[in-house]
Amino acid sequence: MKIPVCAVLDIGKTNKKLFLFDETYKIVLEKSGQFPETTDEDDDPCEDVALLTSWVIKSLEEVLSLEEYDVKAINFSTYGASLVHVDESGAPVAPLYNYLKPYPEALKKQFYATYGGEQEFTRKTASPILGSLNSAMIIYRLKYEKPELFFKIKYSLHLPQYVGSLVSGLSVSDITSIGCHTNLWDFDQNTYHAWVAQEGILGKLAPIEPGDTVVTKSIHGQDRLVGIGLHDSSSALIPYLVSFLEPFVLISTGTWCISLNPFNHTPLTDEELQYDCLCYMQYNGKPVKASRLFAGYEHEQQTKRLAAHFDKAPQYYKTVAFNAHIISELKANKKTDGIDFEHLSKPPMTEGLFGQRDLASYDTYEQAYHQLILDIVNQQIISTGLVLTGSSVKRMFVDGGFGKNPIYMNLLAAAFPDMEIFAASVAQATSLGAALSIHRHWNTQPLPPDLIDLRFYNSGSTYIQQ
Repeated sequence: MKIPVCAVLDIGKTNKKLFLFDETYKIVLEKSGQFPETTDEDDDPCEDVALLTSWVIKSLEEVLSLEEYDVKAINFSTYGASLVHVDESGAPVAPLYNYLKPYPEALKKQFYATYGGEQEFTRKTASPILGSLNSAMIIYRLKYEKPELFFKIKYSLHLPQYVGSLVSGLSVSDITSIGCHTNLWDFDQNTYHAWVAQEGILGKLAPIEPGDTVVTKSIHGQDRLVGIGLHDSSSALIPYLVSFLEPFVLISTGTWCISLNPFNHTPLTDEELQYDCLCYMQYNGKPVKASRLFAGYEHEQQTKRLAAHFDKAPQYYKTVAFNAHIISELKANKKTDGIDFEHLSKPPMTEGLFGQRDLASYDTYEQAYHQLILDIVNQQIISTGLVLTGSSVKRMFVDGGFGKNPIYMNLLAAAFPDMEIFAASVAQATSLGAALSIHRHWNTQPLPPDLIDLRFYNSGSTYIQQ
């Protein structure tokens, strides 16, 4: 008897994966692929949309041909802030421009001057000024720099919906991508910002469909349910939303540590925007207040520095256990190394603290590594605190790399003594969220109670540097 499954294509910047989830949301098959980037017309690196398209179609064909699985449904999750510009036939007519592509300063000034100034515009759209990372700015740029190309565009599809269109044949938009610091959405009016229509761009955005939408598509002689795709950060939040009824904040840690509070509905303030706060959208259209900290990158760079200085292996930090005595010593000594802490605790908090410290003042790797995590957590307190203000959250979950770091977790627990702090582990949260978002359409079984593994951290015996 064939196993009923939901297939999810999970497109990351580096790794592309396809998962099959059974009715209990266990992964029964995983496929992955990697391929090189290409360059756009300016020789800037970008995703090779032709290779991506080929991989999606080929990978799905392979799993649909497997005899042991009955693929009931298919959904998609991809990285955000990226658009695929297609013509009438659905074929790309432009590169998949990288969200790190440098943005022309003159064009940026023209845009914000025309539409109310930086401060008011960023507040209304919950979009800090991020250049190409504000994905609608790419469409605006094409209009003014490449009008002939702009004219050829039928739709500018967000990447999850482009990937979905390869299977469903539908051109749609989804609120999780629209609401992700794109400059498109007016959070005051809960609709597209007026500039979108004024610039003639509204017609190039496909109709909005709810994030849990599915269509029936005959594939390989069988009717299958096909979703429209979700932005990865919003998708990764879904396993938590379906598992916990009490309000919580999630710190999703990786290169960026993103604090997500789906229970904080207060409007973004100018100060919060300066601290790199923004809003994401849940697939049900509700905003999620979020703040970002570049802490994973800081950790990666500084552990390389520590390894070189103390002649240790690059991954040696993984052997360092939490030591409350070292924390007490560091707190008592209060090493400043000439760091301007007042400056570094104010927006935009792009600098780490530890990079300015003199490693010669530490006797051991362990002592210096504890100081690195202390410095990261001190900035994490500020970042996460921004999304806690105005809400009654009493639980905090940490997933990703720092959730496995006992020093980080103990210090975080000490910093928030009135909250329950958990390290959370979810197998492939982004893909799982995409499958869960269409649960009611394909799966008649109840949601399992064990989607997330939790480890509680007690604040009673830990310390934090003030």
